[in-house]
Amino acid sequence: MSEQHLILLALCIPVIATALSAIFQKNINLREVCTLVSSVCLIFVVSTLLEKVLKGEQPQLQLMEFLPGLAIHFKIEPLGMLFACIASFLWLINSIYSIGYMRGNKEKHQTRFYIYFAIAIASTIGIAFSANLITLFIFYEALTLSTYPLVTHKGSEDAMRAGRIYLGVLLSTSICFFLPAIIWTNILAGTTEFTNGGILNNDLGQGVILVLLMLFVYGIGKAALMPMHRWLPAAMVAPTPVSALLHAVAVVKAGVFSIVKIVVYIFSPVLLSDVIEFNILLYLAGITIIVASIVALRSDNLKRRLAYSTISQLSYVILATAILAPISIMGAALHILAHAFGKITLFFAAGSIYTVTKKTTVSELDGIGKAMPWTMGAFAIASLSMIGVPPTAGFLSKWYILQGAFEVESWFAISVIVMSTLLNAGYFLPIIYAAFFKKPVSGNEFTYQEAPWPIVLALTLTALMTILLFLLPDIPLQLVNLLAENIS
Repeated sequence: MSEQHLILLALCIPVIATALSAIFQKNINLREVCTLVSSVCLIFVVSTLLEKVLKGEQPQLQLMEFLPGLAIHFKIEPLGMLFACIASFLWLINSIYSIGYMRGNKEKHQTRFYIYFAIAIASTIGIAFSANLITLFIFYEALTLSTYPLVTHKGSEDAMRAGRIYLGVLLSTSICFFLPAIIWTNILAGTTEFTNGGILNNDLGQGVILVLLMLFVYGIGKAALMPMHRWLPAAMVAPTPVSALLHAVAVVKAGVFSIVKIVVYIFSPVLLSDVIEFNILLYLAGITIIVASIVALRSDNLKRRLAYSTISQLSYVILATAILAPISIMGAALHILAHAFGKITLFFAAGSIYTVTKKTTVSELDGIGKAMPWTMGAFAIASLSMIGVPPTAGFLSKWYILQGAFEVESWFAISVIVMSTLLNAGYFLPIIYAAFFKKPVSGNEFTYQEAPWPIVLALTLTALMTILLFLLPDIPLQLVNLLAENIS
C-alpha cells in the first residue's frame, strides 16, 4: 500500500468507526467491538507510517486545492508522527476504559458518545498530519465542533453552560485571532506551508513578528494559556472518558502541538531568537504554570485539581518551546507524550473512584488506597510522572527542558520549573499519602472493591506506559532527534 493510501486510511478509519457505531447501536457488544477493532487498525496504519518517518521519509498527500497555494495537504514530519502515535494508541486504551465507565455509570446516549469520540480522533489525525496552516485550521475547528456534544453529553444545565463556555472560548479565539494570523502569514510569506527553517524572515521587524506570534498563541485557545483557559475547568462536568479526551488524547494536545509546530516551521526558533529582544511568550507561560499550580493546590474537587494541573503542564510545553533551544523543543515534544500518559491515568483513576464511590473531592479520599489499590497505585505512578520523578516519563521530558534552560541561561525558566515542581508535589503527594496512610474519616469507611475490570485494565496499562517510556524511550527519542535536525 502506498504512503498516500496509508495517510488516507488513517484519516478514514475513525470515520468508518462512526458509521459502524451508528449501524450497530442496538447491539452494544458489537458496537464496542467495532470501536476496539477500528482503534487497533488505526494503530497498525500509524505504526506503518512511523517506520517510514524513522527512516527519514516524510510521506505526504494533497487532496484538493482551493486557490493557488491553498490546499488540503498532509505531510508527516517527526512531531506530527509523535502526536499521531499518542492519539491512536490512547484511542484504544480510552475505548477499553469507556466500556467499563459508560456501562458502570449507566450513562445515556452511549452510541452518540462513541460516534463523536471517533470523529474527534479523525480530526486529531488531520491536525497531526497537516502540512500547512489551512489544513491545520480546518481540522482544529472540526475537533472543536466534534467535542462539543461530548462536553454537553449529560444534557444537564451545568453541562449546557459548560458547553457554551467551551464553544464560545474556542471558536471566538480561533476566528478572531487564529484565522487572521493565518491570513496575515500568507500575505507576508506567500505560503502557509510548514517548512524547515520557517517561512518568515527578519526583515519583517520585531513588532510584526511579535504581534503575529501572539495572535497564533492566543488564537490557539486549546493550549489554555491564561487568560484563555476558562473553558478547560468548565468542561469537567463531562464524563471522565471525555475529560481524558480533552486532557490527554486530543484537545489540549492539539493546542500545544499546534504552537510548537508553528514556532518550529512557520517562525523558526532561530528567527525568534534573533529578532525578539523581550521573550514575552516565556513569561506568559511561566506565569500560567505558577498561577495554575497554586489554584490546583487550593482545589478540593479532584477533577478541578487535575484540570488546573493540566493548564500548568500545558504551559510547560509552551515554556520549553519559548526557550528556543533545540534541546528544550525536544523536551516540549517529549512532555506532550509524558503528559498524555500521566494525565490520562489520573483522570482514569478519578473516574474509577467516582464509578465505585461517587466521591469527587480530595478530602473524602482518606484510606481509599486500601480499598482500591490498583486505582490509587496507578494514580501514584502518574502523579510522580507529573512531578518529574524517575523512573517515569515526566522526568525525561523535564530533564530535556531544564537542559535547554541552562543552555541559554534562562534563569526565569529554571526558577519556574523548580517552583512548579514543588507545587506539583504539594498538590499530588498529600492525595497519595492520605489514600494509603490515613484512616478513613468516621462514617466514611470504605467497603468497596475496584471498579469494573475494563477501567482497571486501562488505568493499569497507562500507568505502566509512564514507566516504560522512561525505561524504553528509543522511538520517542528518535522522533525528537529528527525534529531537532529540522530546527538546526
